[in-house]
Amino acid sequence: MPKGSIVGLVGKNGSGKTTLLNHLVGLVLPTSGTSTTLGRPSGELGHDELARIGAVQQENRFLDWMAVDQHIRYVASFYPRWDRDREAALIADLELKPGAHVGALSPGNAQKLALVLALGHHPELLVLDEPVSALDPIARGKLLSFLLELLREDDATILISSHVLRDIEQVVDRVICLDEGRLRVSAALDDLKELYAEWRLTALDGAELPADFPETFVLHREIDGRQASLLVRRADGELAAFRRRYQVEVEVRPLNLERMFPLLLEEEEPS
Repeated sequence: MPKGSIVGLVGKNGSGKTTLLNHLVGLVLPTSGTSTTLGRPSGELGHDELARIGAVQQENRFLDWMAVDQHIRYVASFYPRWDRDREAALIADLELKPGAHVGALSPGNAQKLALVLALGHHPELLVLDEPVSALDPIARGKLLSFLLELLREDDATILISSHVLRDIEQVVDRVICLDEGRLRVSAALDDLKELYAEWRLTALDGAELPADFPETFVLHREIDGRQASLLVRRADGELAAFRRRYQVEVEVRPLNLERMFPLLLEEEEPS
């Protein structure tokens, strides 16, 4: 992953996202191939490297008998660079109650605690596994804004796995798509937005459109009489000829990451 970037890790349930993230922080070791984090094999990460990493797990483990502020002080004691001002700002922004009993936290508030623990020490690498899944829309917005601030302040590298594609699209600059443990796509988000598009067709002569559009760049089609919606790949150079061939008006619309996601799963694995 490029330093100072925010990378979105996407894929269906069971595609291997959590397994990959666990490899990166050394919780799981590869049975073949290699996993390298901060320039070291992930299984050999020592105290110095781990102190440069922040992580939010999909299922976090806490000391349930502690209060929130006690738990934060306990974790902070392991990090020489712990920032009390950042901690206070996060607690206030996320509306987390310092005196609350950790074991009694709702899933959303437990997620907020995990974020404070992962962000308080200015990590160089931040690994987030479904960090917004349990958060309300206001808290999700505050988290995404803070990730951009973290990028500016610390030049951090952030890997965020999420099914809430509309949210992460606001902050990521690169997308990695996994499917059944295999890499389908690794590309800049801007490049993907230029690669795919929706064409909205309207027949000009009043006649109905063809029952099919066989062009290889047409990935999906929905045809209804004089109108159609086509999802296309790398087709800008084909647009003028397509209009003439079918005598149609074409409105080109960009695809967001959520609509693009099924198309990414159909990409051939990189050689």
